[in-house]
Amino acid sequence: MMFNRPHITVILAMSADGKIADFRRSAARFGSAFDRTHLEKQIAAADAVLFGAGTLRVYGTTITVKDSTLMQQRIEQNQPPQPIHIVISGSGKLNPDIRFFQQPVVRWLLTTAKGAEFWQERREFAQILITVADDQKLDLDTILKKLYNLGIARLAVLGGSQLVGSLCASDSVDEFWLTICPLILGGDTAPSPVGGQGFLSDFAPKLNLLEVLTVEQEVFLHYQWQTDP
Repeated sequence: MMFNRPHITVILAMSADGKIADFRRSAARFGSAFDRTHLEKQIAAADAVLFGAGTLRVYGTTITVKDSTLMQQRIEQNQPPQPIHIVISGSGKLNPDIRFFQQPVVRWLLTTAKGAEFWQERREFAQILITVADDQKLDLDTILKKLYNLGIARLAVLGGSQLVGSLCASDSVDEFWLTICPLILGGDTAPSPVGGQGFLSDFAPKLNLLEVLTVEQEVFLHYQWQTDP
């Protein structure tokens, strides 16, 4: 486990067969209204929200805190009404016309020097954080340390699967909230919550089950990342 990084909670909804999107990787909107409320509470508890460029391209928006009570709680804790919303993209290739750039949130971009070029003279991102000088793979350890040094103590991660897989591979996850929704998506190419190269079963990260909540047809599972003793 890397020290001096934010506390990271991954929040995802998946089908009963463990898919976070269909085989076309369409925007997954199969969660209930309660799941949306649950997600909003997790976001409200964070200093920042992190998601990959692929997730943003599919949805075109981010999830904001809309509940006035949650926003007031943040204000009473000397926090802004909305957490910072951080996109991670090595290429920096994002459409500036999508609705995300009109939403009332502070936006940061994590990218490479090349990926930052288009955005440097624009106002969409309040901060552009460059972690490598060229098109090399983004270094998650460096990124998380930089975020921590910028005051991000609690980070909510909303996908996609490649980002979550990278965080798991670097032992950088503290908690999982997984919502199991009552549908079957199937498909060999449909993404699961954790992408990337994967783990052999003997060396797979282990989780401690902290909480199980059933609301109508959905099951909410709260896990803690099991660290080595």
